Amino acid sequence: MIFSGLRQLTSVNHRHSLRRIVSGWVLTLIATLSCVLFLGMPSALAGINDDNFDGNIYALYGGNGSLVPAKDTIVSALQRSKPALLVFFLDDSRDSKQFATVVSTLQAYYGRAASFIPVNVDAIPIKSTYTPQEPGYYYQGVVPQTVLLDQNGKVVLNEKGRIPFEKVDDVFREVFNLVPNTESKQLKQKAFNEFNTELAR
Repeated sequence: MIFSGLRQLTSVNHRHSLRRIVSGWVLTLIATLSCVLFLGMPSALAGINDDNFDGNIYALYGGNGSLVPAKDTIVSALQRSKPALLVFFLDDSRDSKQFATVVSTLQAYYGRAASFIPVNVDAIPIKSTYTPQEPGYYYQGVVPQTVLLDQNGKVVLNEKGRIPFEKVDDVFREVFNLVPNTESKQLKQKAFNEFNTELAR
């Protein structure tokens, strides 16, 4: 009788210690997998300061996804006697990503009076020659590249790399025969919900 009680006690202790060992291994395995999956992966694979692809740069960094795809062509802009701003870009170019905010700001000021034509250089067909009605005619192998055609199709600006808003703004002002920025009065935009005292009279 003493021996049977001792056998039961030994088998209970053996099962209990086996459970502890198995549960310890399971917890170790879960902790290891968690570290590998969550801590070992970067939080983002692309950003504005790298050359990785992460989607439509005008929607992501310029705050204006309506620019791409372009709503206009060089031909249609010139038929309507509108200036055309061509911006050559790549979605996986740091400089193009950083220049997207400038293009969006320009469109906010001149989007109704001029045609904005962003051109992804990967989409330019490879040909031996281009006509002046095709974006490939103006492309010089660098992104970003900004080309402004006046109402008659004459190139009035052709710059490579990121350029400041003011440089393009000055040329737009010449094209539209506006007062230069240095002589113009700074306008304050009204807030959307601002009370209009003229209507209250």
